[in-house]
Amino acid sequence: MKGEKISDLELYFRNNNEKLIHKWNHYFDIYEHHFSRFRDKEIILLEIGVSQGGSLQMWKNYFGDRAKIYGIDIDPRCKGLEEKNIKIFIGSQSDRKFLRNVKNSIPQIDILIDDGGHTMRQQIVSYEELFEHIKEDGVYLCEDLHTSYWLNWGGGYKRRNTFIEYSKRFIDYLNAYHSTQNTLKVNSFTKSVDSIHYYDSVIVIEKRKKKPPFHEKTGTASFDNFSPKKTLPQKVFKKMKFISFTVINKILRFFRLPGFQTPRGG
Repeated sequence: MKGEKISDLELYFRNNNEKLIHKWNHYFDIYEHHFSRFRDKEIILLEIGVSQGGSLQMWKNYFGDRAKIYGIDIDPRCKGLEEKNIKIFIGSQSDRKFLRNVKNSIPQIDILIDDGGHTMRQQIVSYEELFEHIKEDGVYLCEDLHTSYWLNWGGGYKRRNTFIEYSKRFIDYLNAYHSTQNTLKVNSFTKSVDSIHYYDSVIVIEKRKKKPPFHEKTGTASFDNFSPKKTLPQKVFKKMKFISFTVINKILRFFRLPGFQTPRGG
């Protein structure tokens, strides 16, 4: 659109006459939003999926000379794309042993970008092996999630074991401090993740060391708290006293049925 500001990353992409870069047009705003705070700093970036090497050069240009850029690709020819501040590991992103060797060979990661083979196993294995190696204020980004809906990549709407379906559990992990069920307990994800962002074909996870949340009150109450005893007819309230809403809701919760709510006003 005329007059709309273009990010430095997109500007580099539009003027690129060097190594091939292949990106969806809406990705650049996502990159800018989550990556801009790392510019001109001593960072470690790992991108899975080197392809023709153009994106590694784009990151090097964007983040500056203090950034160390690492790439992973299964094509041995990619090793020849190494240059100053760019190192490339050759292997499969679905090979756990290989990923563990990479993890042991590089410092903790500030930015991890999964732009590899985009199959369900590749994305899940890469997340499981590398997410904990991201720094406590780092960023994980997995792109091209539309393959979770593409048949030949193992995808399909609500199909089991797609990366989209796999990632939906992250939402529960993020909120686990508020769970009272044994099936959802606080884990390392809960303690280390600040936010999850879903975009068209992209998920971004922003890490930040997190303590259990708490709430506070300030100010003066305008009126007494709502009480069913004060607002409901006495006959209704007397019947309600013999009903254990907690027990009812536990039963409904077990069968994953909608809850039965006590009157609270609204």
